[in-house]
This record gives sequence, C-alpha cells and structure tokens, in this order.
Amino acid sequence: MAKQWRSLCIFTFLQLSTFTISRLEQVPTPPLPILPLPTYSQLKWQQRELIMFLHFGVNTFTDSEWGTGHESPAIFNPVGLDANQWVKTASDAGISLVVLTAKHHDGFCLWPSKYTEHSVGSSPWRSGHGDVVQELVNAATTHGGIDIGLYLSPWDRHDRRYGHEVAYNQYYLAQLQELLSRYGSVREIWFDGSKGPNAPNMSYYFADWFSMVKELQSTINIFSDAGPDVRWVGNEQGFAGSTSWSTINRSSLSIGNASIEGYLNTGDPQGTDWLPPECDVSIRNGWFWHKSESPKKLSTLLEIYYNSVGRNCVLLLNVPPNSTGLISQADVQRLRELRGAIDTIFSSNLAENCSIKVSSQRGGKGGGFGPANVLDSDHLWTYWAPKDGDKEEHWIEFRGRDETKGLRFNVIRIQEAIGLGQRIKKHEIYVDGKMVANGTTVGYKRLHRLEGGVLHGQIVRIKLEDSKGVPLISSIAGIKMTRHLNTTRICCVNRTFEKVENPFRPQDVETKSMTML
Repeated sequence: MAKQWRSLCIFTFLQLSTFTISRLEQVPTPPLPILPLPTYSQLKWQQRELIMFLHFGVNTFTDSEWGTGHESPAIFNPVGLDANQWVKTASDAGISLVVLTAKHHDGFCLWPSKYTEHSVGSSPWRSGHGDVVQELVNAATTHGGIDIGLYLSPWDRHDRRYGHEVAYNQYYLAQLQELLSRYGSVREIWFDGSKGPNAPNMSYYFADWFSMVKELQSTINIFSDAGPDVRWVGNEQGFAGSTSWSTINRSSLSIGNASIEGYLNTGDPQGTDWLPPECDVSIRNGWFWHKSESPKKLSTLLEIYYNSVGRNCVLLLNVPPNSTGLISQADVQRLRELRGAIDTIFSSNLAENCSIKVSSQRGGKGGGFGPANVLDSDHLWTYWAPKDGDKEEHWIEFRGRDETKGLRFNVIRIQEAIGLGQRIKKHEIYVDGKMVANGTTVGYKRLHRLEGGVLHGQIVRIKLEDSKGVPLISSIAGIKMTRHLNTTRICCVNRTFEKVENPFRPQDVETKSMTML
C-alpha cells in the first residue's frame, strides 16, 4: 500500500511539474535584441534630453571666441561668480547635466593645476586661491539632482609643450588625471577636435586618453567626433539629420575630420557601434559671453529642440556666464521660457483618452506586449510589439472614443524601445486615411510638427513601413498646441477630417506668456 502511495505521489508531482513547465513555456518572452545596444550610461544620457554647456574663461574678459594663449591670468577676475546661480538656472530649466569648459583652446585652466601656472591660481580672483571647477561641483552637490561634465581642449595655444608629441600628451594626461580624480563623479568628458589651420602638427594619443578616462570614471560618457560613447552631430546649429541613427561605424570616424560631418549627422543603419549624436549650439550667437549679444528668440530655440531632441539626439545648449561670473538675466529668462513652453506643449497626450488598436500583438492579449504599454510612463522597457514573422504591415492607431466628435492636434510623438536596439527605417502617419507626415528613423524620440496647422480627424494611424526586425514602440502621443493662456488643450470637433489654418506661426511667438506652435 505504501509503495502504491509513493508511486501515486511521484506521478502527481510529475504531472504538476509538466503542467507548470507547459504554462511557463506559454508566457511570451521579449523579442531578440537588434545589435548594437546602448550601455546603461548611454541610456541615462539619452533620457536627459536637454543638457547645458558653460563656456567660461579668459575669452569672457577679452570679447573673443578663440583666445591667443598669450592672455595674462590677471584679466580673469569674475568678482560676483556664483556657481549656485548657474546650478539653479540649470535646474529651473529642467537640466540635469552641466558641462564646464575647464580649459579652452587658450590653455587657461579654471582649476589650480599643478602642471601649469596659466590658471586661476595666478589670477586675482579669490586672491589666487579660487577653483571654478570645485565651486561648480560644490554647488551641484548642495543643490542635488545636477551632474557635472567637463571639457578639456586638446588644442592648447599657450603651453610650450604643444607640438612636442610625447611631452604634450603626458601633460594632457596629467591634467585629465587631476580633473577625474579630484572632483568626484564626472558624467561626461568633452574632447573637441577643433584647432586652427596654423596650429603645429600634433598627434593626440586618444586611445591612451580614453583608457585613462574609463579607468578613473567607469560610468562616464566620452564625447568626441569618434565617441566612444557620444558623437558630435556634425554641425553647431543644433540640428540632427532627418534620418538619425544612433548606430555608426567607429572605424570610419576620426577626430577633427571635416569630411565625415555628413556621416556623423545621419549615422548608419548598418553601424556596428552604438554612438548616439549630441547637438551642441549656443543660446547666443557666440560660445563665450559678449556684451553686444542677446539670447536667441524662443521660436528659434524651440525649432532647435524639435530638430535635436525630436530627432533622436540630446541637445547640449550653451549658456555662457558673463564677466561678473553670473549667467545673464536675459539668458536666465529665456531658459525659463523655453522650459515653460516645452512643459506646456507636452503636458497632455490626447492618445490617453482614445482607444488604441494595433495590427498584431506579440503573445496575444495578456502577453505583456500590448498597445496599452505605449501610454505608460516607461519609455524604455515597456512597449508594443507585433507578432514575429507577421508579413502584414505593422501599424498602431488611436481614435476618439466619441464617434460624433473628433481629435484636434498638430504634433505627433513616437518613441522606440531603444534598449533592444534602434529598428525603424521608415514610417508614415495617416489621419482618417490621408497621409499627413512621413519619415525614416525614430529612435529614442521623433517629433512630427504637422504642416499647415491644426488637423481635425477621428483616427490617427502610424504605419511602420520598414524596420530591422519587428518594430518596438514604447510611446506615442498626439498633442494640440495653443498659445491661449499658456496651456496645451485637447479639443474635439466633428468627425470629418479637416485641416484648418494655424493662426499662430512659430515666428509670432516670443514672449513667456505664449506657447509655441
């Protein structure tokens, strides 16, 4: 009897185990990634969207962009310098990373480097005991939520070792070690490939520099024309290409090579390296502060935002402190306007109040890859995925729940789940069966401002015409922008698709009380 009982127990256990394994096998798994993939640090960087550059140094006091290297440290005396004001300005603008020019091409160092006297240590500021880098780090630490990046110019017009290959590379590495071991966590390091046409021939030991950086700061992102973590977008206008791949072939890149600017701008769908683009542009015409200059119009900055962040890039916006050591109030105000406009424009998503349909769904209903994922707050790891091997076209659509009314909007946002690779090669947007926009890449974020003003319609369909593997959509949004009372509103109209003239053109909006279209 006992033997029979044991046999029955074993049989029951095996049956339950088989049933459990069978159930587990039915739980749909995520699709395979499309290589290459971003690192953790690259993903965190991408999510910042907008970061700040601080060009500051002797050029601030000489009304120049490129110093000669012969400036006396005695001219550097920002008597009102307040790094807390810099950090607060960044924070109020929704910026979480600030990159300081610790040394520009003139060779003047904003920290007291023991390897040169051409630094703040030889200036009258703080009686020769000042350290701009340290004050910025202290302010960021006190405020919280702001990370630090540093720019260290390879081209040095002051130091006599420049042009002597071994001696200068040793000097540069020594200063890298100072900056990356003395000031705590640094999130981005900037290597500028620029130098003048008459500069001495000089080979930089980039491989050595990059290795040293990663040894000292394991989570840092290295920026240069050739990465290895973040690449230059190929221009200083703040515009990415309408096609913008995060992938590229690093073997085809070299720092300071003007012939690759077009390649940097678009990236490469066949690229073997994940090297996303960063768009650098100044809030003024110049990179350093000049009394005669004023900040760009809000309309211009929003145009830059749409063509950088809205094209799969991070926007590095330069905001130069003035000769007093403060960010000018006009720049502070314009940054507030920019942040207010961005927050207002994207505060509402009409898709959240719509029904969502898709062409197919990985794992079927309840499989975890349904269209509801595109409306949550996770824009990386939850997503809609169509079926593998589905030969039909892939699409996702949202429609107004009230069939007697319609939707009113003029911006469409699409985001990919880039943690599993960048995939989409071509997409189109239709409103009630009529194509209103199209494009190539999507990446982390693609923003389409619809031409001709506000559209009226019932059904918005996003067709994914071509992709590497199945497309993975992490977020979609439809946005209605209006300048009325500085709010973004969703309006309902008759179901019939209708295009109406937009009374508010971008160039019309400049004051803080208006929201850009």
